[in-house]
Amino acid sequence: MLLNVLKGKIHRATVTDADLAYEGSVTLDAALMEAAGIVPHEAVEIYDVTNGSRLRTYTLWAPPGSGVVCINGAAAHLVKKGDVVILCAYALMDPAEASLFRPRVVLVDGENRIKNVSRYDGGRLQDDDR
Repeated sequence: MLLNVLKGKIHRATVTDADLAYEGSVTLDAALMEAAGIVPHEAVEIYDVTNGSRLRTYTLWAPPGSGVVCINGAAAHLVKKGDVVILCAYALMDPAEASLFRPRVVLVDGENRIKNVSRYDGGRLQDDDR
């Protein structure tokens, strides 16, 4: 049996743009992606703290340090510029691996700059010891 476990999370990012005309996905600052352990084209769940909408899409790279969090395509009907979102990536793991795994949690400020990178450890956040 495999478990679907949180791998990485960008917590309370501010959406910088929403492009309905784009084909799809979410464009993210590469520094945020790297800090959360998320790679280009990886599936992510987006939870909109502002309006409660939830969706699944995939990631595209934006220049590191740009602060970009751009919702593209049909998802732009659900998530708007200025909304606060949580982006989560998950991974399939066997129970033994899942019991030892510590997801990365990236906390950002209002301009999507990294404030802190931590890891969950048994439900508690601890500073990242990368």
